[in-house]
Amino acid sequence: MKKTNFKNLDLDLYYEKLDNGLQIYVLPKTNINNIYVTFSTKYGSNIIEFKHNNKNVKVPLGIAHFLEHKMFEQEDDTDIFSFYSERGADCNANTNYTKTTYLFSGPSFLEENINMVLNYVQSPYFTDENVNKEKGIIIQEIKMYQDMPDTVLYDKILENCFKINPMKYPIIGTIDSVNSITKEQLYTCYNTFYHPSNMFLVVTGNVDPNEIINIIKENQLKKEFSEENKIKIKKYDEPNEVSKKEDTINLNVSIPKCAIAYKIKIEKNIQNLFYLLTLFDCKFSSTSDFINNLIDEEIINDSLIVDFDNSTDYLIMFVIGETLKPNVLLDKIKKEMTNLKINEDDFLRKKKTLLSSIIYMTENIFSLNHNIMNDIIKYDKFNENKYNDIKNLNYKDFTKLIQTINFDNYTTLIINPKKQS
Repeated sequence: MKKTNFKNLDLDLYYEKLDNGLQIYVLPKTNINNIYVTFSTKYGSNIIEFKHNNKNVKVPLGIAHFLEHKMFEQEDDTDIFSFYSERGADCNANTNYTKTTYLFSGPSFLEENINMVLNYVQSPYFTDENVNKEKGIIIQEIKMYQDMPDTVLYDKILENCFKINPMKYPIIGTIDSVNSITKEQLYTCYNTFYHPSNMFLVVTGNVDPNEIINIIKENQLKKEFSEENKIKIKKYDEPNEVSKKEDTINLNVSIPKCAIAYKIKIEKNIQNLFYLLTLFDCKFSSTSDFINNLIDEEIINDSLIVDFDNSTDYLIMFVIGETLKPNVLLDKIKKEMTNLKINEDDFLRKKKTLLSSIIYMTENIFSLNHNIMNDIIKYDKFNENKYNDIKNLNYKDFTKLIQTINFDNYTTLIINPKKQS
């Protein structure tokens, strides 16, 4: 077992890789009366073409999310949610573009709960009947999302950002793609991506690392797995330009929504991400002069939302707002991004805020867990030096970086209210 210290944060992370390839990360927080466990596979909705047993495979959109749903159905009819509820724990799962995660949280019955998440995720049970039944459930979920403006906004603007990368498709898939999924395809994806060598556990909370690792070791020794998969995932030569420069759709909204997304090709490291977040935060945070002017001019009533996605080689920076004047707002955002001058005092203030957020994160076992998990997915390793990375951010490098970026590469989306018939 390897022990690593979070630099300057008084936290220790314990790591072990089992013989079957499963990786375990444990971060004890003995002053908190709770435990949070995530069990993840490096498999998300972006992976639709890959090699399995030296054969090229192409699967329907949404199959990673479909697979997540089906893992809760067990051959012996065990109700996973009831199991955890009876032990005072919550359980759930989620799929994004790059990973699928099964999780639970609760302060008691640790050994039972860990064994359960390992057992049900490592016990696939797909039949023609239960797959067809699930299709109806997920199609209803798709229809529900189609009536949710915020979900439609994110899906549509990512579709308009990307030309060929599967990021352009919804995580959940489409009605046609979900209808085409078969149990054989589910088993192919499961056998390819749910091998222990492609998975990892992160445990945060009031735990003993030795106890955790021994529980998991004992569980895994009782199981047989095939040889480690050599997974080859299709790479996409995504063009730098956005797919569609502007778009307008109509939905059931009372006030128009609008968004602009900047597609930025940038080296994938934590410093660059923080520099870009700092830039957009200085420009569009609720305390910025820009927002105050928009409110004074009665263009918006509240703040704008700044978000990002770095699931691919591109960093997508979003600015989203509600306004009765969507074209005016988008024009003002575009104009604001032509002036990249940021005051050094503002930069240093945002840097202090980032440092504070890292310190605050150390008291939240859920944030700690997600931070570790996301590092592994995005960088293929955990960054224990994040505090110092932020502390070492400097105004000169920040200014130099943002001057090299083309902020003309964007797409805009307006969601207008449907016209009353």
